[in-house]
Amino acid sequence: MEQRYVGHSGLSVSRLGLGTMTWGRDTDTDEAAAQLRTFLDAGGNLVDTADVYTGGDSERLLGRMLRDSVPRSELVISTKAVVTPTGRRPRDASRRHLIAAVDDSLNRLGLDYVDLWQLHTYDAEVPLEETLAALDAIVSSGRAVYAGVCDYAGWQLAAAAITQKMVPGRIPITSAQAEYSLLAREPERELLPAATHLGVGMLAWSPLGRGVLTGKYRAGVPGDSRAATPHFADFVRPYLDERSRRVVESVTTAADGLGVSPLAVALSWVRDQPGVASAIVGARTHAQLKGILPAEDVVLPIEIREALDDVSSLD
Repeated sequence: MEQRYVGHSGLSVSRLGLGTMTWGRDTDTDEAAAQLRTFLDAGGNLVDTADVYTGGDSERLLGRMLRDSVPRSELVISTKAVVTPTGRRPRDASRRHLIAAVDDSLNRLGLDYVDLWQLHTYDAEVPLEETLAALDAIVSSGRAVYAGVCDYAGWQLAAAAITQKMVPGRIPITSAQAEYSLLAREPERELLPAATHLGVGMLAWSPLGRGVLTGKYRAGVPGDSRAATPHFADFVRPYLDERSRRVVESVTTAADGLGVSPLAVALSWVRDQPGVASAIVGARTHAQLKGILPAEDVVLPIEIREALDDVSSLD
């Protein structure tokens, strides 16, 4: 699998990353272990998790595999903190919370450090300087090697990255993770231009449009799909509208013409967008991941890319 540098940093990651949001709930230990081994065998190295994924079980599962079966040196491990679904506030980017959160993540993972540690969302209630000072402390102490942000708006990324650049010795913002797909092109308005200008690499989550771009919902909601579960139904529903249907039909037409799957078309489109370092796929099952990995070899002709650009363009 091709490796890419993240922005202007020396961090090299596979251009497909493995997301673990379902590990510990919809994806059990055996399925997760099979996913990780298959991903590694395909040449992937970026594994993305977060402290809140399945109440910390995603990190625990990954940590167990690192202890028992997977060499740490083969992986680029990224995790996140800020979101606090069971706390007094929905998010907390204070120094107190972030220092405690990274230590808790490392304990669950059984690691001394992670390769990439990300601020999971922007917290307007905490001064940005305090949040960034915590980020500096975490990297300077050796708990993380690189730092990034997730689900930041363009101006928020710019404020954080420029603040870090202005003071010698501060830790740079290496990555910006955001939802990006043919159904979610909002990053092109401000986030991607800001990231490109600042030398920050883009990590695209949900590049398959929350599963909708696979074409599985064309005839309704399958009983074994995420949209049929109580905890993911609201997550998928926004992309079951008429605009999304038109995009999915175009993706399917392109796939038929190329002799590949719709997911391969959708994934290769976002993977090869300018500024994208890696597209993070979150398969629920091992079989789903095996169906995703062949997309690594798919390169879209320029005519198809332009047609997909047109049908999915922002209003």
